[in-house]
Amino acid sequence: MKIKAALFDLDGVVFDTESQYTKFWKEIGLKYRPDVESFEYRIKGMTMKQIFEKFFAGMEDELPKIIDSIDKYEEKMHYDYVAGVPSFVEDLRKNGVRTAIVTSSNQAKMASVYRQRPALKVLFDEILTSEDFAESKPSPDCYLKAAARFGLLPDHCVVFEDSFNGLKSGRASGAYVIGLSTTNKPSEIQPFCDFVLSDFSDVNTQKLNEIIVASE
Repeated sequence: MKIKAALFDLDGVVFDTESQYTKFWKEIGLKYRPDVESFEYRIKGMTMKQIFEKFFAGMEDELPKIIDSIDKYEEKMHYDYVAGVPSFVEDLRKNGVRTAIVTSSNQAKMASVYRQRPALKVLFDEILTSEDFAESKPSPDCYLKAAARFGLLPDHCVVFEDSFNGLKSGRASGAYVIGLSTTNKPSEIQPFCDFVLSDFSDVNTQKLNEIIVASE
């Protein structure tokens, strides 16, 4: 099999959380940056640091309030798996494919995730967070680092993403990119990926290999 590692974004790919985040950031945008159209979508794939630098420069007094709000929000969020994730990841590992989460989320957010889903730490081989890379999506930095973590070139990796920034990041890295239509319509993400899935309920390692071979 050509693919030796599968790299998964977290929100909207492993967990069905994007609608919760969209609601939160829409409220933040309306309160602090009503001048930015579709604020809740503009920030997808960005780290907190980059969101603050790009959209809240000169508003430093407000940042602690926003950070406190998101910390409290994430503690109460529901981290439900996108359909088929656990069985698909387990099947990949049984077939020798390395697996990693590559997320713009920070360790503070991940602490909330682990409290609700402690098995996540053993489900995946590696979990890379915003602290592990210097540039956030759509830069390919995170996926290049994830591939390097396994001693692989990106063209031996498949990236699973849902957001436009994430899809662009995966493609820029040189990996094979599969888009999840959990956040955007299939027709909207198709130009940014090699294949589109609605979820992982009907996918296993053999099916993944067939998808990739058919596209070559």
